[in-house]
Amino acid sequence: MLKLHHHPMSAASRFIRLVLGEYGERCELVEERPWQRRAEFLALNPAATLPVLIEDNGPAIIGGIVIGEYLDETRGAFQRDKRLMSEKPIERAEARRLTEWFLHKLDSEVTRYLIRERVFKLDMKPDEGGGPPDASAIRAARANLKHHLRYLGWLAESRDWLAGPRLSYADISAAAALSALDYIGEVAWDAEPAVKDWYMRLKSRPSFRPLLGERVRGLPPSSQYAELDF
Repeated sequence: MLKLHHHPMSAASRFIRLVLGEYGERCELVEERPWQRRAEFLALNPAATLPVLIEDNGPAIIGGIVIGEYLDETRGAFQRDKRLMSEKPIERAEARRLTEWFLHKLDSEVTRYLIRERVFKLDMKPDEGGGPPDASAIRAARANLKHHLRYLGWLAESRDWLAGPRLSYADISAAAALSALDYIGEVAWDAEPAVKDWYMRLKSRPSFRPLLGERVRGLPPSSQYAELDF
């Protein structure tokens, strides 16, 4: 049995949940507020980062990219045409590059700031880092998001899927990050029609349904968040 320590607004956590959904894997979800640094959670991951996957009470598997590789080796390798990593090394390399882009680069320049300032701080006590949103951090993240959306638009226009001819981790990681940002209404979809069309394809997949049905306590989603055709 798989157990995933996650937060519903963590892009890397969403990435793993979508991968599990694509592979038809059931998983027990344990919601974590990493800023609280629970002793039991720190015993699994002293860095207090998400996500963390446990299989059959085994050792902790930590981090979205690491868990994704683990799931590819233990599940994806047996999925044939449904595998989310290509059999071709060059296509796998591109999928890995883009997965790192969306889970690390986009996160470090955009996602972590917007989610922290607009979502996490609502749930944090003052001694945990809570308080009013940092307007300068939000402005910088929004400016950076425009550049990432332009790049994503170029990928969506020039390829069938982001990393090549088939759905891959690249698409899942990008969609995971954008879904979190879309929840809080931070994505200007009309500015990049190719990104919007690509995202609607992802959003319509069954793996997305659990995410679209969830709500963050005290924070309703944007008007189009759960709409498949928006």
